[in-house]
Amino acid sequence: MERLFNFLYTYRAFFTFLLLEFFCSWLIIQNNQYQSTKYFNTSNSVVASINSTEESIREYFSLRDINAVLSKENSLLRNKLEERNQWLYLLKLNQTDSVLSKRFEYVNAKVVNNSTRYYKNFITIDRGTDAGIQPGMAVISSAGAVGKVKSVSEHYAVVISLLNIDELVSSVIKRTGHFGTVQWEGTNSSIASLKYIPRHVKPTVGDSVITSGYNAIFPPGIFIGRIKEFKLREEAPFYDIKVELAQDFGKLAFVEVIKYQQKKERDSLERSTIDDTK
Repeated sequence: MERLFNFLYTYRAFFTFLLLEFFCSWLIIQNNQYQSTKYFNTSNSVVASINSTEESIREYFSLRDINAVLSKENSLLRNKLEERNQWLYLLKLNQTDSVLSKRFEYVNAKVVNNSTRYYKNFITIDRGTDAGIQPGMAVISSAGAVGKVKSVSEHYAVVISLLNIDELVSSVIKRTGHFGTVQWEGTNSSIASLKYIPRHVKPTVGDSVITSGYNAIFPPGIFIGRIKEFKLREEAPFYDIKVELAQDFGKLAFVEVIKYQQKKERDSLERSTIDDTK
């Protein structure tokens, strides 16, 4: 405390000067309209800039919560869209059933673990049997197809990523309507191969590749990626096509699990029909 008093006493002239400067400035601002206006405009700009910076920092640290809310909203909107499409389908068939059975239901989930550097990559999400998740269900993101559920516990599920050399996705070139299979080759995490497109087809760079809906896992029309390049070797029956995946798996944070309500019925019918023909 004694040192503080000594410091103030030593520099008393300087502090007196500062005090008088502030007092003079206050008098000028208070008694002159131009200086007063300039002062308040400048101070408002500074305060606004500080508030803007503070708000930006607050928004940055709340991005996790914002993304979670957006993921839930996406699931809700997808469910509403599916319900609307089903109603339109029933109306088109002149059906007036009072009970509407939705084909697909969407459940949002957060990615808690994700690998991209192996030949067989997997994703762990924070939803399990408590949310009705079962093996075989499709997983998508806001960008496009992600993979399918492999195993489930009460609160978690492990997903086979599209970045897995064993994962095959029935696909179609949207523009031409020709069907093929998308499979990752195990090298570039942003590129997969589209196989079994016959040589009479005329693909172009930029063509959209979407799910076909043939495998009872993914609904039809889920975006997978765009054709990046293609070539046709002499006498080869199929094209060599590279597809740039829509989803950047290195940035995957939230996904949606698709519950296909009619999957058991479809699988049972197909199985029994195939068994009868053997």
